[in-house]
Order: sequence, then C-alpha cells, then structure tokens
Amino acid sequence: MKITDVEAFYLSLPEIQERTDSSQDALLVKISTDAGIVGWGEVDGCPAVAKAVIEAGYSHTQVNGLKAILMGEDPLGTTRLWDKMYASTLYYGRAGATIQAMAGIDLALWDIKGKALGKPIAALLGGAMRERMRVYSSNMFQFTVEATVERAKRAVDTGHTAVKFGWEPFGRDEAADLRYVEAVRRAIGDENDFMLDVGLAWDAKTAIRRARLFEPYRLFWIEEPLHPDDYAGYAKVSSASVQHIAAGEQECTVLGFERLIDEGGVDIVQIDLTRAGFTQAMEIAAYAQRRGRKVCNHNFTTDINTAASLHFLCAIENALVMEYCVEPSEISRRLAKRPVTIREGFAYLPDEPGLGVEPDEDVVAKYLVR
Repeated sequence: MKITDVEAFYLSLPEIQERTDSSQDALLVKISTDAGIVGWGEVDGCPAVAKAVIEAGYSHTQVNGLKAILMGEDPLGTTRLWDKMYASTLYYGRAGATIQAMAGIDLALWDIKGKALGKPIAALLGGAMRERMRVYSSNMFQFTVEATVERAKRAVDTGHTAVKFGWEPFGRDEAADLRYVEAVRRAIGDENDFMLDVGLAWDAKTAIRRARLFEPYRLFWIEEPLHPDDYAGYAKVSSASVQHIAAGEQECTVLGFERLIDEGGVDIVQIDLTRAGFTQAMEIAAYAQRRGRKVCNHNFTTDINTAASLHFLCAIENALVMEYCVEPSEISRRLAKRPVTIREGFAYLPDEPGLGVEPDEDVVAKYLVR
C-alpha cells in the first residue's frame, strides 16, 4: 500500500471572536492510498501555517514539505515516517507548527493502519486497558459570573461529574477570581470535581497566593497558571501548592514534556494528540508513568481530537480523565457523522477500525476556507 495524496482542509466559522477559543476553526488532514483506504487527522495550531507546512515544496534535504516527504510511502510505517518527517524538516522544524502539522499527519496514518489491519487504534497502541473514560465538561469562562454558573449547572444536569472553566476574563483580579470560583463550586456541589484553567495569567508568586486562597474550594487541579517556558516558576508553584498542578497543552515534543515534568514538577501531564500525535504521545505517557505522573488529554477542537484522545487514554495505564469541549461551535460539535458516544459523564471507546469517526463532508464543505 502506498500514499497517493495528502490534503489539508482549513475550516473556519464565518466570524471569529477575539478569545482564546480554538473551537472556532480547524485544520483537517486527509491521507489517501492506492488501496482505497483513507485516514483522517487534525492539527490544533494555526491552520494556515500548518497547511503551508504540509503543502510546502522541496528546498533541500532538511527543508521539505510534509506532503512531498510522504508521497509514495507505505503508510503503515508510522514510526519510520515520523522520523523521516522530522529529519526532513530540521532547518525549520523540531518544535512548534511543524511538529503540530506532523501530529495531524500521524493521526491520519494511524487511522489508515487501523483500517488496514481491521483494528481500533487503541488495540494497535498495545491494547485497551479500559472501554470508557470519565469526561469533564470543558468550558470557557463567560464574561459574567451568572452566565458561568449557568454553564456549570448545565454540565451537571447533562451527567458530567467534573467541570472545567478557563481563560479570560479570569486571572486579572483577585476579588473577581474568587467570586467566580465560589460561584462555580456552589453551583456544582461538593460531590463533583472542579478544574480551574488559569490561562497563563500569573507569575509564580501570584499563583502560589491564589492557590492558597482557593484551598477551601477543593480544586481538582490548577491548570497552566504560568507562561509555558517558566519551568523554574512551575517548580516553585508545584512544590508550594496542595492542589495538583496541570500543564502541557503548549508542549508538542517529548523533550518539552520531559522538561515540564523534571524541571517544572507538574503533577498532571496534558497531551494534545493533534499537537503531538500518537507516536510521540505514547512515549510521553510512558515517561510520565516512570516519573509517577498522571496523564490526561487536551482537546478544545473537533470530534477527530475527541476520538484520538479516547483511543490514547484507553491504551495507557496512567490515564486520569478526559477533556471534552462543550463550546457550541458547529465545527467542534458537529464535524463527525457518528461522533464518539458521550453518556452520563463517560466517553465510550469505538470498536470500529481506526479512529472510528469520519468527518461529515457537508460540514467540511460548509466551513471550508477557499
């Protein structure tokens, strides 16, 4: 079997709000083969940049576009192809947008492998250790406490036992932050879990102060309080806080996650499959396991990411919980013909070969940027 085409589809809502909300657009990757098997992946990054990385032409042996690297290759050689893409993009890659684009391709290659071998991806990653994952309802903070509370109540009413809120307007004012945290905890009750995503808003001393202030509200974790490059700051916060500290969605390489664990001391490692890919994610999860860390996913995009995350988390021993974006974007919520089943706070692992989800071509056509 040989790769015959690699396509990148840039989807976007007609109007993009100025928020840190990656559910508003997407980059899908489609890989076709001469056997008629098609694989799908996704990149969570800057869609236009990732598309350019995929479609770029040849410059020299260490500067090549990802499509050109893959044409005519056997798609089943996922590790070899990862290494080939990495080596062929050394001058402009090694991290960031290039690795993210590689991750989307990697997902599509694993989707092809699963379909070719007649097995779900979780089976190919070593076998499913569980058939479902507890999911948490992942939300943007709303711009009033009242609207945020409505979201929190909706999460509980729809069967979720955990809820997360994040990003602006949170993190700017201590008194306002406290009102949000108090209100959400009151709305969801003591029996449900509450994750707080700070959205890179604080320095280390502020994060430590806020963590102490929020101790009565029993946060399940505090996520990304600091700039992702502040490993020393993360080490201070992690050692000073009784709450678990979670981070990792900004990372996309094995080396980056090793630094976050060893230098930053974070407790919970958050891997986005559409930024790291299955091939790297399994290596990162194994490293986290050796260091005694739990792993969860980052997912604020589409059904492709949801399915990939579920296969990954069900295949690793140290999986903790699964992020599930509930923002109302049709790209995020309606992309798949038959999305992953979410019921009573759990996501159920598909048993179809590959990812187990396929994009709805009508949705793709509706939001395609031409």
